Amino acid sequence: MAEKDLVLKERVEHSGLFDFSGLYSYVHAWLKEENFGINEDKYSEKVSGNKRDLLIEWKATKKLSDYFKLEIAVKFEISEMTEVEAEIDGEKKKMNKGKASIELKGTVIKDYDGKWETSAFSKFMRDVYNKYVIPSRVYEINNMVEGNVRKLKDQIKAYLELSGRR
Repeated sequence: MAEKDLVLKERVEHSGLFDFSGLYSYVHAWLKEENFGINEDKYSEKVSGNKRDLLIEWKATKKLSDYFKLEIAVKFEISEMTEVEAEIDGEKKKMNKGKASIELKGTVIKDYDGKWETSAFSKFMRDVYNKYVIPSRVYEINNMVEGNVRKLKDQIKAYLELSGRR
């Protein structure tokens, strides 16, 4: 069984005007550009009247070596979203109004293929390897995950600021 270490958990909250489909595409494109593979684990939508509530969960993964893998879990929680018309730069454009909450979790997965799981001795050697042979590499990778999650959070905040404040 692979070892998963949660490195960082971040959240972005936004209330007001935003472009949900643009945000969705932007986050997807950013992850693809950073060479992550993306799986959409959950999509649920509740409609009541003209308001929609959405819950979308992604798992974005990237292999670093045959031992390390990065995972960023992205969870979109959109509530009371309605479609409105807003004037942006003198043009009328369809936007969304509501509350958006995006949660990001950065995780390092060690021995993701379970190659060190064949026996008790192998598990012991994996623990020795993690603690005494590669602690600086683990530290480096944790910093990389933290940097990726913070960069994505900043990009999401900037996108929401730009699309909602015009």
